[in-house]
Amino acid sequence: MEFELQARGSSRSAGNPTRIFLVVDEQPMVRHGFALSIGEICPGTRVLEAGSLDEALDIGRKTPELALVLYDPGPPRLDDADAGGGGAIDGLRRLKETLGEVPVLILTNSDEVADIVDSVRMGARGYVLKTSPPEVLEHAISLALSGDVFLPLPRAVLNGALSEGPRGNDDILDRLTDRQRDVFELLLAGHSNKEIARGLGVLEGTVKVHVRAIMQKLGVRNRTQVAVVAARNGCFSGEG
Repeated sequence: MEFELQARGSSRSAGNPTRIFLVVDEQPMVRHGFALSIGEICPGTRVLEAGSLDEALDIGRKTPELALVLYDPGPPRLDDADAGGGGAIDGLRRLKETLGEVPVLILTNSDEVADIVDSVRMGARGYVLKTSPPEVLEHAISLALSGDVFLPLPRAVLNGALSEGPRGNDDILDRLTDRQRDVFELLLAGHSNKEIARGLGVLEGTVKVHVRAIMQKLGVRNRTQVAVVAARNGCFSGEG
């Protein structure tokens, strides 16, 4: 079996341990490109590459200091034919079982809301579209490493749903004030409280109050559950 690790970035500082990331993608040029991008976004980070789920699992077992995994689960999946894998979600499950608390970001071309929700439910720390600009990847990495979750629901779909979407979403939106709807939109687009505050021209503490109020009205306890409730109530469409 071919097995090659590619290191990117610099490890100049002897005083600080080098962070190690892993990019998993079956297309060499794609994962090489992401490795280079990460090297620019996170200077001093060592980036390893894997062309299959099995290679990624092997690297994970041999690299206890692994800090982050960026994983493309398909299509249709990276699992080897004899690995007994069950698709994207099963691949993510196997990664989580092997890596434990190491955060995993999904890299994909699919903007299906169901895929986003299922991935985060399974434990992914975020969902990054390959068409996203570098600053989105940087933001997703930052959130994942800090223990938060990045949820980039398609803005065109989101805006349409919030304005003149299906009648089925009226109930959930009617629970929110106009300002809470503004926060709700930015929250589901993956923005941090600080970014929401800057975008709306309010204090970060005000945003926190709105976020708590939104969660109370929806009966949830975190951002991931907000996205799940929104999807279940027809606020989003997989069409994009």
